Amino acid sequence: MGNRSVKVVTVIDGENALLPAEVRQERIAKVVTEFGFVRVRELSDRFGVSEVTLRSDLDTLERRGVLRRVHGGAMAGGETRVERSFEEAATALSTEKASIGRAAVSLLSSGESVIIDVGTTTTAMARALVAEVALVDITVITNSLTIALEVERGSPRLNVIVTGGTLRPKQHSLVNPLGSAFFEQLRVGTLFLGCNGIDPAHGVTNINLPEAEMKRAMVASAQRIVVLADSSKIGASALANVCPIDLVDVLVTDSAASVELCNELQARGVQVVIAE
Repeated sequence: MGNRSVKVVTVIDGENALLPAEVRQERIAKVVTEFGFVRVRELSDRFGVSEVTLRSDLDTLERRGVLRRVHGGAMAGGETRVERSFEEAATALSTEKASIGRAAVSLLSSGESVIIDVGTTTTAMARALVAEVALVDITVITNSLTIALEVERGSPRLNVIVTGGTLRPKQHSLVNPLGSAFFEQLRVGTLFLGCNGIDPAHGVTNINLPEAEMKRAMVASAQRIVVLADSSKIGASALANVCPIDLVDVLVTDSAASVELCNELQARGVQVVIAE
């Protein structure tokens, strides 16, 4: 893949003002809840405040019983991290996910075949794809019923193929048995892959084993792999391995992503696209 420079894709969200403390603390709580443990430095970088201010925010949230302070960071109330439903996850960092979705669509050209993996960020991409009327003759393959219904709104310029398989109601997704065999017949241009974590050392990981199995089949059938992950997932790792970082061509994330970790990913040959 070779060395690649950061490509910055500017997407206007209208949220450039400094967040009030209450709003910032609410978003901090969502990040910690989602990932179980987050370091102070990562949260400071993400929200653009000093570590002193960030620690004060964590102290406030701990007093409310939202999280538990530990050395170097915070944990989500001391509870074990569990998979959240699609609806619960969709409310977290929704603005950032919409930005990532629009930036991901900017990587496409008319006439392409793509796989769009299950997930809330990839669903945001599906909505952005429907809105981008200049793109035509795109074939979308997905194992997500939610994404299939989103893309259907772009017919006839967008074609949708659903994989089949066994329904997981928690994510409205189709998995094995009978799910991953579908991809053995395909060689698709681009895979837009969701995940629970992407890390230079641990690669792409996911919290759910059946979902990870489907993702591995998608990776094997795609010529280009584009990971869509908000900044809270950069440097995180989850239970199941999806693929090593060397197989990832592009990462699309938001502007709060750790610069240090993005540089590490670039050094491993991953092009980093920042959606602002």
